[in-house]
Order: sequence, then C-alpha cells, then structure tokens
Amino acid sequence: MAEAITIDHLNFHYPDADHPTLKDISLTVNQGEWVAIIGHNGSGKSTLAKNINGLLAPDSGTVVVGGLTLSEETVWAIRAKVGIVFQNPDNQFVGATVADDVAFGLENRGVPRPEMLVRVQDALEAVGMSEFATREPARLSGGQKQRVAIAGIVAQRPDIIILDEATSMLDPAGRAEIVALIQKLREATNLTVLSITHDIDEAAKANRVILLNDGEIKETGTPAEIFAYGPELISLGLDVPYPEKLKAALAARGVAMPSHYLDEEGLVDYLWTLHSTM
Repeated sequence: MAEAITIDHLNFHYPDADHPTLKDISLTVNQGEWVAIIGHNGSGKSTLAKNINGLLAPDSGTVVVGGLTLSEETVWAIRAKVGIVFQNPDNQFVGATVADDVAFGLENRGVPRPEMLVRVQDALEAVGMSEFATREPARLSGGQKQRVAIAGIVAQRPDIIILDEATSMLDPAGRAEIVALIQKLREATNLTVLSITHDIDEAAKANRVILLNDGEIKETGTPAEIFAYGPELISLGLDVPYPEKLKAALAARGVAMPSHYLDEEGLVDYLWTLHSTM
C-alpha cells in the first residue's frame, strides 16, 4: 500500500519553551487510511500537524508527503497535497458568500474560472451545502460553517485532509454530522484523513489511533486496542467511550465483564447473552 505520509525521527522545539514539543516522532500513514491522533492539551498534536505541511519546520528528522521530502523547495507542492481544517471555521472565512469562500483557494492557485465554478458546485454538493451558496458565512450555524470550511478544502482536491480539532466547537450532533461527512468523502475519493482530536467518538471511526503524551508516541493501535487502556487514558487526561465506562462500573459491582474492548453493539450483545444465562 502506498504511503501518504512518512515521518522519521522528527524533533521540534519552540524557541521560548523549556522542553521540546515533539521528541523522536516516527510514523507512517497509508494512502486512504484514517488515522486519529489523540492526547492531552500540550501533547504536541497540533504542532505535529503543522510540521507535516510546513507551517512549522522541524529541528531535525524528515517529513515525506506523497513521495516529496518536505523542504523549502517542496513546501508549496506539499501544501497542494494537504488540506487542513482548523478548530474555528470563522478564522478560515474570507468570502462574502459561501460560494466565494469555497472559491478563494482555487483563485489563489490560478484555477481557470470555468473549472473553478464546477469545483465549487461539486464541493458544496459533497458537503450538502449547495442551497446555501449565496448565503453569508456569518449567518450559518456552527455545523454549517464547518461544512463550508471542509468544502473549501475539498474543492482544492487534496490527497490528504487534516482535521485539527475540527469538531471540538460543535455540539454532539454537529460532531457526529461532520465525522459522518468525512467518512463519506473518504470512501468516495480514497482520501487520506489525519484527525487531531480530543473526541473519542471521532477517534473511534479511524482505522488506527496514535496516542501522544508529552511529545512522544506512547501507544499506537486500532481504536479497540487503544480504548482497552481505559484507566490509563483517563490518567492522561483523556476520555474513554461510554461502553468502557459502563463496563468498568458493572465490573465494580461484581458483574463479570470481558477485559477486551467492546463498542456499544458489542456490549449490548454481551449483556443480553449474560442476562439470558442468568
């Protein structure tokens, strides 16, 4: 399988910080894969994202994106391959209307107007916002704004999309809506997704989860493997999925529970089977 992102022994230190923010980070993200990076505030998640597309330059180590090694000569070509959706969509809006905003990045890249119009329309259709094309972005709901921000990235047709806490300002329904949208886009276009998140439900949708702690990779595995470290995740300032919390509460009351991770469906099936044998 082709590698979308390869990071090898990356180190990064902010000039005014007492300690390095990223320490000897090495990881690979395959094309079409969804990888979630989780960790407490200050663990280095967003700094890692900014090192991938050249917003920050590592002190040492290498970053390879789509076969290009990040450098001053390749940074713009890499940014064409990587789109980032940030936490607050208001910070990304520059157009007077939704359509203008989605077109902004294409104008900067010199995309011919006929092609631009098609891309804007396709992107708005992909995120379910076509009927809002002439609206002012400021008049949209939080979930709608984030959809427009994603449309602006989708219109540029990147190979990789980075969600940098992109759902953190939304309510649970809004977060679920955006995660479902990203899943749909990924399945339709073989998009590679790197999700920087605190939201455990968002991380649960990934193929693989990487746990950062104080700038180092502490664990990597499937969502089930990572969430099985329930108490350890809580000690690191992270949440765990509701089924894990319920399983721990039942175990504390003497109910025999399996040690491996169960999602909601798995837990319901287990409890139903357990009830049937009592």
